[in-house]
Amino acid sequence: MSRGLPLGTPRLLGVVNLTSDSFSDGGQFLAPADALRRALALLEDGASRIDLGAQSTNPDAQRVGPAEEWRRLGPVLSELVRSGVEVSIDTFEPEVMERALDAGACCINDVTALRDERALRVVKSRSCELILMHSTSSEARAQRHAPLESDWIERIARFFEQRLESLELAGVVRERIIVDPGLGLFLSSDAGASFEVLRRIAQLRERLQRPICVAPSRKSFLGAALGRAPLERGPATLAAELWCAAQGVDWIRTHDVRAAADALATWLALAGD
Repeated sequence: MSRGLPLGTPRLLGVVNLTSDSFSDGGQFLAPADALRRALALLEDGASRIDLGAQSTNPDAQRVGPAEEWRRLGPVLSELVRSGVEVSIDTFEPEVMERALDAGACCINDVTALRDERALRVVKSRSCELILMHSTSSEARAQRHAPLESDWIERIARFFEQRLESLELAGVVRERIIVDPGLGLFLSSDAGASFEVLRRIAQLRERLQRPICVAPSRKSFLGAALGRAPLERGPATLAAELWCAAQGVDWIRTHDVRAAADALATWLALAGD
């Protein structure tokens, strides 16, 4: 169904938010039919996988319980799986993880990095991939704060080294894990922190020896640097995504798949690939 991308480029994870209060597209795809149309369009644009989320994690979002989260996700997930689409579920709720995996999701994307023991019990006996995110937040949503840190890459690397070791001891092999450094308010309200992490993202991949997923799309650090609202951050997002591709990241999670896919294809054509 997807057009696919040239060999050697990052895979694109297309974002579909079934939420009313996501920071950049809340309410646009809350209805299942709208979410399904959006997912199919992203696949046509070049997404390798769709990342469905029904719980916003921005600092001002209202908490959605697992029952409502699954009510939003279930019909869309079922239809996509029926069509042979790879689907990742962006959730930190163990109950939602279990139901999604039973329904055919191939990946769980957890902003809390499986720190909930109930979530760990759900996924450890499965074969799904796992995207685990580093965060400085004390909860499952971003916070507006600016932690003092002299070396962000060192902090993130230590976090994942400890998580990978703990998860292996619990029965989750590291070969299933994709790591996400966390950006924007998940990292710091100081935009410089996110720029530092992206500037040195290749060092993180080399140290951890795990696939890297980055999600700069429309993030607050881009807005802070340019004075742009979320929907005005397309060019900045694309620049950040191309930078990450040049550093060898494996996955780019993005709202605008077409822009990323076309830019990557053009870049490779210019390079003779």
